[in-house]
Amino acid sequence: MNHLNSRLSYAVGVLIVSCALFLLVTARSAVVVAAQAPSTPTLTIKVIGARNPKGKIGVALFQQAAGFPEDTSKAIRAQDVDIDTNTMSAQVVFGDLPEGVYAISVRHDENSNAKLDKNFVGIPKEGYGASNNAAKKRRAPKFDEAKFLLNGTGQTIEIKLIYWEESYDR
Repeated sequence: MNHLNSRLSYAVGVLIVSCALFLLVTARSAVVVAAQAPSTPTLTIKVIGARNPKGKIGVALFQQAAGFPEDTSKAIRAQDVDIDTNTMSAQVVFGDLPEGVYAISVRHDENSNAKLDKNFVGIPKEGYGASNNAAKKRRAPKFDEAKFLLNGTGQTIEIKLIYWEESYDR
């Protein structure tokens, strides 16, 4: 009987060690697969320089020149957010984006009419901006001036709002 108990104990021990090794190998394989799985980048857009907390900040993300910067129906993502009254800024996070070339346009929609208001000659009455902080010109920024490459797991872009009226007041 002792001999049978000893063989049974040995068999149970081998079985336990085999199961433990199997679980260890399976767990390590899952970690390797997870590490090799492609990640999708997250894009954080910080909009700074709002002249007041009225209305919303509109952020639109484009993958091509069509519609950029004002036709948000052609953007792949668009969101309106409140302005932080302490910092006079706003932030939007777009997750689960494929790597690639993008451009961002922003507007300070002070009167909440979902568009960038302009005067009779086409100069914006409200704040606007674009990725790469495209320079103030007598025309809207172009996609090529605002484009950037999104790669990796995360990226933050800061855009400063431009107000035409303020430049004439100084």
